[in-house]
Amino acid sequence: MNDTFESHTASVTQYYDSHPINEEQILRTLASKQISLDGLTEDVLKDYDQDHYGGVEANDVLARKAGIQSHHIVLDVCSGVGGPSRYLAHRYGCRVVGLDFTETRYCAAQYLTRMVGLDHLVSYRHGNALAMPFVDAEFDVVIGQEAWCHVPNKARLIAECARVLKPGGIIAFTDILRQPMLTEPEWEQLMREMTYADLGSFERYRSLLHQNGFSIEACDDLSADWAEILKNRLAMYRSLKDETIRRFGAAHFEAWDSSYAFFV
Repeated sequence: MNDTFESHTASVTQYYDSHPINEEQILRTLASKQISLDGLTEDVLKDYDQDHYGGVEANDVLARKAGIQSHHIVLDVCSGVGGPSRYLAHRYGCRVVGLDFTETRYCAAQYLTRMVGLDHLVSYRHGNALAMPFVDAEFDVVIGQEAWCHVPNKARLIAECARVLKPGGIIAFTDILRQPMLTEPEWEQLMREMTYADLGSFERYRSLLHQNGFSIEACDDLSADWAEILKNRLAMYRSLKDETIRRFGAAHFEAWDSSYAFFV
């Protein structure tokens, strides 16, 4: 890996190591609501561990579009703390493997999955989406939710997704895309503060998918929906102000709030 790539991965790791939604925050929120961790189930946890836009409803949309069934083996690329992987396994009975290179997210995903007794269906690997630690043709479905914006080489990412999918496999994902009206100063700020590496576009993703043998069955622009979701997400992050300051300090909260408000 070159120095630029290593610097970027270090920035992304730091970004998620100090993210407002984290294992400790999830557990403290459950405790504040007097929810016992003894006998905790996915039916309860799913309302607190979904670190992506749209919550469990978005998981169901992807599952429906991908046709996920109980006999499928699903790979969640950039799986974070594991909210979607646990939900899909519990809801649809499929096996799910999550892949993430941020060690704190990887460890949190394992812990939370064991806590709700889903480790017989869900497992995690600590690894790089650009060099996946899997054999060829291992999975029926690959999913991703708003995390690939941090991955610097989209061509290699899609090629790796294609490699690990079985013939006839499905890829279903959401991502943050670069729109034409984004100015260069805005792009530079997003790269710096949100640790984006290379925002794709509809046409770029469409081209890469075609090059790797995929046909496009659905392609939806969720901009209008996400505009409202992001406003609510910012309000939620601000509701965690005291918790964020307690763990990471006031300066971190102010920097995060400024960056995310700009993003919104």
